[in-house]
Order: sequence, then C-alpha cells, then structure tokens
Amino acid sequence: MWSVLWAAVRSKAPYVTFPVAFVVGLVGYHLERVLRGDPPAAAEEERSIAEQREERKLQEIAGEDLTKVVSLKDKLEFAPRAVLNRNRPEKS
Repeated sequence: MWSVLWAAVRSKAPYVTFPVAFVVGLVGYHLERVLRGDPPAAAEEERSIAEQREERKLQEIAGEDLTKVVSLKDKLEFAPRAVLNRNRPEKS
C-alpha cells in the first residue's frame, strides 16, 4: 500500500509543489515590501553608470577643439618595427 501511495505522491509532486512555492514566494514578497517600506524617490531618479560616464566624457571634451588632430604624417610610427617585422626576413 505504501508503494502505491509513494508512486502517487511522486507523480503528482509538481502539481503540489508549484502552488506551494508560489504562495510562499508571494507572501515573502509582500512581507518584505511591508517591512522595508516604499523606496525613496531619489533612488528612482538616479542616473545609470553609463549615463554618468557619457556626461563626464562630454564635459571633458567641451572645452577642446576637436578639429585639431595630429596628422598621420607627423606621427613617427604606427606600431613598433619589432611587431610588424618580426616574421619577415630583413631586406638587404
């Protein structure tokens, strides 16, 4: 008799476990909300990290003239010779 009972409990476990877990989660969610209270209004208006970074970058380049850049001809080298010519034989 016990084996039949355990087989029935095993086959119906998801149908019993899900509603119980749902009720426990719902009660816990509302209990935590009551205990913590409403979140402060300033937290909702706070900017994200990406927005703060973009604002800082805009402030840094606000005073610079972006049309004045160093010419590629004026730069000495794009990359060190050792990197570019590492696997090439030297030309004589």
